[in-house]
Formats: sequence, structure tokens, C-alpha cells
Amino acid sequence: MSVSTTLAPDDEYLLTRETPVQRRRVRAAWLFLTPMLLCLALVAAWPLLRTFWFSLTDASLADTGDATFVGLSNYLFHSSAGWSGLLADPQWWNAVRNTLHFTVVSVGLEIVLGLLVALLLNVQFGGRALVRALILIPWAIPTIVSAKIWSWMLNDQFGIINHLMLGLGLIDAPLAWTADADLSMWAVIIVDVWKTVPFVTLLMLAALQMLPSDCYEAARVDGIHPVKVFWRVTLPLLMPALLVAAIFRILDSLRVFDVIYVLTSNSSSTMSMSVYARQHLVEFQDVGYGSAASTLLFLVVAVIAMVYLYLGRRQLEVRS
Repeated sequence: MSVSTTLAPDDEYLLTRETPVQRRRVRAAWLFLTPMLLCLALVAAWPLLRTFWFSLTDASLADTGDATFVGLSNYLFHSSAGWSGLLADPQWWNAVRNTLHFTVVSVGLEIVLGLLVALLLNVQFGGRALVRALILIPWAIPTIVSAKIWSWMLNDQFGIINHLMLGLGLIDAPLAWTADADLSMWAVIIVDVWKTVPFVTLLMLAALQMLPSDCYEAARVDGIHPVKVFWRVTLPLLMPALLVAAIFRILDSLRVFDVIYVLTSNSSSTMSMSVYARQHLVEFQDVGYGSAASTLLFLVVAVIAMVYLYLGRRQLEVRS
């Protein structure tokens, strides 16, 4: 005998109708959200809209008041000489490739190393509290300071990295870490990974300590191998924290500027989209063109973030 779960029209109306309590809660929520939305409009929306407007003009840093509207010419323009504009600039696409390369490699290493360090710190041992405090030091140092320290350490003349590698016999001659086109990107990635692995470790460690212990006790009683427990139990339970850590790091890496600029300045081998935009805005004083680069950078970050969040949400729904 089957029981029908179909609701009558009156029942559906009662379930979907908004009650006075729900309406008051919605009004209270909007009341509390309004100050934050106004602050966002002032500090984020208005500068973003103004940047987009400048990208449609020929404004210069010397005088932005006499800017002339040029439409989409800063993005792409065709003349008798051929295509010009941001989307036709090989340096822009080189900056996009550098940024994506930096993001994929650095975030991947940070997630893997951060998870491994978190698993080690989650084990009971003497002095664990001290090690946890020390592991956060790189993350606490300002990025500019840490990048400058690493630029001295990686110097090909007096850097301690080359000195140690020469002493160990790993290299025959000093390496120009930040000047060599084949090594500079890896130098930037190494510094960024050293800086931000503690952040990922902190998130993973907090998530590990919130996992239910009964699953591990049952696995230990059943004699299941710890590696299998990690892949079947720990990793699926950590997936929400991993997604949060990854999206934070992806957004930071896509708009990376400081560590690259301090280590390699405007080198084409490491130039990111942010460094490219800064070069045209400040050094070339072309506000219109630099604003177009900044606008495209924002669109790239927004699209990648939305796609990542959508795929992450779908994956979590499938797992649940």
C-alpha cells in the first residue's frame, strides 16, 4: 500500500506563504546588511565603475579631466595599420599566461604542502604548540618584507642560497635566480609558497580538529590501513575546507603584484596582469589603457572565481 505525498493546493499555499515572523526577519536582515552594502558601494563599486569609464577614454595620468571618449579602442581597435589595443598586445597575453602559470603551480603546491604539514601538526608530540606558533611566522611577515629578504637570499653574487648550493656541490656556478628567464618564475613561486603555506596549514589544521573521531575509531577497530582511511574518510571530510583555502589562494594569486614586482620588477618572464596594468598606469601614464587592463583583470578573476565556486558546489552536492 503506497502513501501519496502530494500536497493539496491549500497546503502548498500555506507552506510557501511568507509569515509575519519571516517578513520581520527579512527586514531585519536587510537593515543590518545596508551599512555593509553602502560601504562596498563606496570602496569597491564606485572605483570599479570609474576604472571602467577611464578604460573607455584616452585619459592620461597628467590630466584625467580632459579625457576623450574612445569607446572600446583601448581593448581592440582596427585601423589601416592593423589591429591594436589590449587584446592585440602580445605582452598582455604573455602576462595572462604568466599569471595563470603562477596561479596553477603555486596554489597546487600550497594546497598539497599545507595539507601535509597540517596532518603532521595534528599528531600528538612534544613541543607541538611551539611548532604551530613557529610555522605561522612566514605568513605573519608582510609580503613586501619577505620578498625583499628573499631577493637578497637569491642574489647571484652574495645570496646565501647560491652559497649553500655551491658548498653542497649542487651547482658549479652561482645562479641568477631573479634575472634568468628560466629561473625567475620558479623563484617567485618558491617565495610565494614559503609565504602562504602556513595560511593553508592553519585552515586545514582547524578542519582536521573538527572531524568526528568515531569514524577513525571504527576504522582502527576494523584494522583499515591509515592511507586508505585518509583517502576514504579524511580527504572527503576535508573537501569543504580545501575548497575554501583554494578559492582564497586562487583569488590572491590571480591578482598577484607585490612579490613579483619586488623580486623581478617589470621582467617579461614573470610579468603578471597586475604588474602590466601598473606599468601602463604609472610608468607610461596611460590611464585609459591601464584601466582597460585593470578591468580585464577584474573580469578574469570574477569569471574564474564564479566557475570555481559553481564546480565546487556541484562537487559537494554530488558527495552529499
